[in-house]
Amino acid sequence: MTFLEILLFVVVLVIMIIGLAGVILPVLPGIPLIFGAAVLYGILTRFEEINLQLILIFAGLTAFGLIIDYLANYFSVKRMGGGRAGAVGAVIGLLIGIWFGLVWIIVLPFLLAVTFELIAGKETRLALTAGLGAFVGLLFGGLTRFIIGCVMIGLFVWKVLF
Repeated sequence: MTFLEILLFVVVLVIMIIGLAGVILPVLPGIPLIFGAAVLYGILTRFEEINLQLILIFAGLTAFGLIIDYLANYFSVKRMGGGRAGAVGAVIGLLIGIWFGLVWIIVLPFLLAVTFELIAGKETRLALTAGLGAFVGLLFGGLTRFIIGCVMIGLFVWKVLF
């Protein structure tokens, strides 16, 4: 590798690590940033190490990573005994919370799941259990996105260096 190729690799790897931090910090786009860095590397190196097949795999992982948050919230609320109202409330809370920061990403899915369950006529205890399901779904979705990000970075490093 030439000096410029090494420099490009390091810069792209730093962008990917920032993207991995974005899986946890809501102000960064996370997995899409990792995907964008891989595409950028591919374009700048004329897709010598990073080929179209890997870009398509990364695109699929990115789409899955974006969808998993909503599905994890929805299904974990349902699994914890919540109804459709609580599951929808959790997803709406996540969508709104993304715009207001980490605390709201955690708080709003819980609050809206509980609120929607209470509006739907559930007992307070069952509504709180549905809210707990929203929190569990948030943790599961975050862990899954983190694993996806690590896999993407690992594949990138492997393809470029080996």
